[in-house]
Amino acid sequence: MSDKKINLNILDCEAFFSHEISVNFNALQFILDFKNISPRMDPRTKNGVVMTLKHNVVLLDTFQAKKFHELLGKAIEKYEKTYIKIKKPKVIEKIEKQRKKSKSKKSKSKITKAGEVKIPSYLG
Repeated sequence: MSDKKINLNILDCEAFFSHEISVNFNALQFILDFKNISPRMDPRTKNGVVMTLKHNVVLLDTFQAKKFHELLGKAIEKYEKTYIKIKKPKVIEKIEKQRKKSKSKKSKSKITKAGEVKIPSYLG
């Protein structure tokens, strides 16, 4: 295995395109973490590649989260009436079908004839 180093820059609080979001919650609030991970070419580094992780975290109390849900729903409804119904991209549907097929093949192989579940060995 080679000892390549990756430089990681984390930039917070800038407007950016988010292609990933995680939503978590606790008893008092909802946590929305908007993320963008992208490779950058940097001629100053030896291997030239810098991975950049940008993320903004938004904390909402439970009432604000409920209102945000309502407002987002209304905005999507208005968008679809004005322009076009939002549909899942065909490429995502294709990927989901492929994953479903591979999961069903894996799950079938884990069950023995006697109905016992095979436990995978991660130790070799």
